[in-house]
Amino acid sequence: MKIVKYLMIFGVLGFAAGKSIPLNQQLSRKDRLLKRIQCILGDQQQCDRRVLEQRWYREEASTIYINGKIYTVHGQRWNETPQEAMVVKNGKVSFIGTSSEALEYFTCRSTVLNLHGATILPGFHDVHIHPLESASDVGGTCQLKPNTDPDSEEFKNIFRTCAKRQIGTKWILGGGHSISSILKHIRNGGKPPRKIIDEVLPDVPVVMLEETSHSVWVNTKALQLANITKNTTRRPGGVIMREPVTNEPNGILLEDEGISIMEFALKPTAELEELNYQGLIYGLEKLNTNGITSVCDARLFWTRNHDKAWDRVCREDKLTVRANLGLWAYPQKEDEYQIQKLKDIYTNGNPDCFLKKNQIKVYIDGLLESTTAAMEEPYLENLHLPGIPDNRGMNIFDQTRLTKYVRELQHFAAGKGFDFHIHAIGDRGVHQALNAFNDSWIHGTRHRMTHLEQVDEMDIDRFARLNVIADFQVAGNFTLPSYRKTLSKLVGEDRAYKSIPVKSVFDTGAKVTLSSDWDVSDLNPFVGLQHAISRGHQSINIKSAVEMYTINAAYAMRQEDDVGSLEVGKHADFVVIDTDIMDPSNKDSIYQTQVLQTVLEGEEVFWKRNDFITDVTCTVDEGECYYNGCDHY
Repeated sequence: MKIVKYLMIFGVLGFAAGKSIPLNQQLSRKDRLLKRIQCILGDQQQCDRRVLEQRWYREEASTIYINGKIYTVHGQRWNETPQEAMVVKNGKVSFIGTSSEALEYFTCRSTVLNLHGATILPGFHDVHIHPLESASDVGGTCQLKPNTDPDSEEFKNIFRTCAKRQIGTKWILGGGHSISSILKHIRNGGKPPRKIIDEVLPDVPVVMLEETSHSVWVNTKALQLANITKNTTRRPGGVIMREPVTNEPNGILLEDEGISIMEFALKPTAELEELNYQGLIYGLEKLNTNGITSVCDARLFWTRNHDKAWDRVCREDKLTVRANLGLWAYPQKEDEYQIQKLKDIYTNGNPDCFLKKNQIKVYIDGLLESTTAAMEEPYLENLHLPGIPDNRGMNIFDQTRLTKYVRELQHFAAGKGFDFHIHAIGDRGVHQALNAFNDSWIHGTRHRMTHLEQVDEMDIDRFARLNVIADFQVAGNFTLPSYRKTLSKLVGEDRAYKSIPVKSVFDTGAKVTLSSDWDVSDLNPFVGLQHAISRGHQSINIKSAVEMYTINAAYAMRQEDDVGSLEVGKHADFVVIDTDIMDPSNKDSIYQTQVLQTVLEGEEVFWKRNDFITDVTCTVDEGECYYNGCDHY
């Protein structure tokens, strides 16, 4: 039976593999097969099993990739010089070159994978993403549609049916609606939004998070439990929208008021922590499916124990990405308490997994669509938001407070210090954040600013001068030129035309990264790459876009010496894909690229059945090793 097994495997794989590249050119296929059989039968003259077994255990396992297009993202012309083969051993890249050279590394413990022309790139990094929040079932019970009238029967029917499905909390949670639809309803004289939900769910607290996560829509019960009344004064970083005559809250809470009411809904419990853990596991699977091997959680709510979910995944050896956690700086917390708490949570490594808690996430302003992003000049549209009389948006952290946090946390003990990740959308907010970094500047920081939808021309070159990383998201359709007409209604044609200046900032020599902000936008990096080269006068080339998702992002995570490119001695984090996205003939179909395999430190974390990659180990023979190759099966 054993002989039959080997004959079948050898025959089937030999046929499936197509052209093989044997190391022992002196032996015919027939001779090699006969020697395998002799080994199996115990012929000591042809094969000393004791010697082979000793060699088997002495050798280290390796994986050899051949006949592919391997873009290393190393050197100036890596896009023009793809390599053919790569050897991975002990979690690191040990060789890159031709297939014939790679096969010289073949041993009895090697696996040989024929790529048949498939492409390999370094694993993608996403330095602005929300894996736990986006993947958790707790907050998405009621799924609403954007650009829909909030007073529609469609929404009311959703509320009627979804409430009974809520898990993890006694509050009804959900969202997905657009703030623009809510604001249009209010401008047109519609009933207070809280009363729409009250008609269906009057006795249970309800919180709906809009699609960008910068506001919530709540009912009266939720407002009561959070003690938000007509007499509640304005608090740092938030806006309570009100009914014009009575001054009662109308059910729309912007920025930190929305985040703060979620603290009531998501107070940690054992059930909720288990659901957070399960959500994170699912989120990690989504990341690996999309070829992502490193991430920055861009808003870790430590008061909700989100860090415990990450710790558990680490402890159970289930963390399938390298992760830097961005601890949320709460606008309404007292500074001295919060700064010390953040210091206490800090870690810059974990012996058990790829987890670090070494970044701080701060919002300096809000969102363009709700006119809360801090702008130098007033918006063209005035929503008459309470506490913002000049219609130029708002600060969530102001420049002075941000400077204080950066100074106290970027280096607070020997070998300890946070990198800051600043949400800045409006041109005034961008300017203030850059000022804060200028005023607190020390050598060796890798702070970054994200979104950067409106940047004043005088600030374009300051990113390079201050060594501040510029992080953009372009996967969403709102980042494409076709959206400028809509945006111009808020900020005017000139500012809309200059929106999201990826190329302008990149051309100054600044370090630029691309990310998704999932689930605001698609986490698929190939959608982001497609959009990055399709933005008119702000387009970049595909080479630069890939670098922004790989080696530049690795720099932002302080791991460019370990990953981000494929070089001998670096950790083997990479993705195998079905399309050569560097080939100009594929420039219009990059978004359709499929991930075939994702590898983290040499270990496969995702595999998709495909017609490219075949295991040809049994067709590759090394002189005296005639049978051990087939022991892979």
